[in-house]
Amino acid sequence: MSDYQQVTPQFIEALKKISGDRVMVGPDVNPDYARDEMPIYGTRMPSVSIDVLTTEEISAIMKLCYGNNIPVTCRGAGTGLVGACTPIAGGVVLCTMRMKQILEYDLDNFVVRVQPGVLLNDLAEDALSRGLLYPPDPGEKFATLGGNVATNAGGMRAVKYGATRDYVRAMTVVLPTGEVIRLGATVSKTSSGYSLLNLMVGSEGTLGIITELTLKLIPAPKQTVSLVCPFGDLAAAISAVPMFKKNHMSPQALEFFEREILISSEEFLGKAVFPRTVEGQEVGAYLLVTFDANSQDEIDALVEQGAELVLKAGALDVLVADTPAKIRDSWAARSSFLEGIEEQTRLLDECDVVVPVSHIPDFVLYIKEIDREFDFSVKMFGHAGDGNLHVYTCSNDMEEEPFKAQVARFMEKLYAKTTELGGQISGEHGIGMGKVSYLEQSVGPVNIRLMREIKKVFDPKLILNPGKVCYRL
Repeated sequence: MSDYQQVTPQFIEALKKISGDRVMVGPDVNPDYARDEMPIYGTRMPSVSIDVLTTEEISAIMKLCYGNNIPVTCRGAGTGLVGACTPIAGGVVLCTMRMKQILEYDLDNFVVRVQPGVLLNDLAEDALSRGLLYPPDPGEKFATLGGNVATNAGGMRAVKYGATRDYVRAMTVVLPTGEVIRLGATVSKTSSGYSLLNLMVGSEGTLGIITELTLKLIPAPKQTVSLVCPFGDLAAAISAVPMFKKNHMSPQALEFFEREILISSEEFLGKAVFPRTVEGQEVGAYLLVTFDANSQDEIDALVEQGAELVLKAGALDVLVADTPAKIRDSWAARSSFLEGIEEQTRLLDECDVVVPVSHIPDFVLYIKEIDREFDFSVKMFGHAGDGNLHVYTCSNDMEEEPFKAQVARFMEKLYAKTTELGGQISGEHGIGMGKVSYLEQSVGPVNIRLMREIKKVFDPKLILNPGKVCYRL
């Protein structure tokens, strides 16, 4: 562990010469800056917070912090779920939420330049108004793009279009030393040395602070339709998933969820969207499938083929959401799963493992086998098309310490099974501070050593977002 220094009055005055009255100290620091959306991993108030505005300002702050050996944690909207922006070493928090400008569209090259505090929802809507699509579609629409890139967020459309990494063309980064570097370019391919750009994507704010992004866009599809497919149970629903690729179909999104988590979401929204019974038979699980295309004939053919496929696989019915309102209602229910769980749950932890699609049924059945060993309830949903499953442990009755102890045993079993099936312990949420030990077990000592050496190259004093990903404090 680095020998961090304490924040002094003299250091605070030096920060104020850079950032003026945006330097907040003590009780003036926003309490939200002590954690992300998963407080089960702990909270820690920083000594100082600054809502930063420019690359130059961040550079000057980092030079000062590096020279004084003061730890720094960067954050956006704080919507993460693994404690990645929790300032566990105290020190200084830099928030990029005020850096929220969409700077420039380059329509000749289908890219857009943005600051890191731009919200995903704002870029998505602005791009769509220009006939363009920014394909990454994580469930939290009000996360920042800088945070999305820092975690390599995936989302619902990853099954067809890929994750955030696939849409990052270039970025400006401030290193822990205060040096400013430009990574990548507005080109579609490169073979120009080590890919530092790709190393920065998914590094969770441990290697540098992203201050500008150049992101790839595509023409927005002209037609979109969603199919709501109720099944009698989860096993039947999951068994239909591989059939889409086997039949040469490429859904824009392919989600699965159980009845219980849908009820939580619909209660949270105050609106019922999905059927609970079909011709007297109770629905146990659902697939939500979206197709896009550039003509009505093409979309009609996809709907017909998709409906036939799921009915043969055992779907009880197929409901077609073919208007903007119906599509919006369907996906609003899906997008509110986490909010519904959070509202109704006192103690909560989660994981977002990813396994080969062919092993989704094995993994789901394994969870069903072991969850009876524990006192908490388990809720799950996921991106069935790419094997990314979200598993939540929930309790309103347990005390916190027994809950955390049982969750640790549950997660150990879950992650061991993930590794056995050829998967990874996180598909999109990252490692943060909450999953470091599990990553060590999953990837082994050599990989962890390489990650730590990379961290030291970028951050010799280990001052930037300490205690995350591959290091523990």
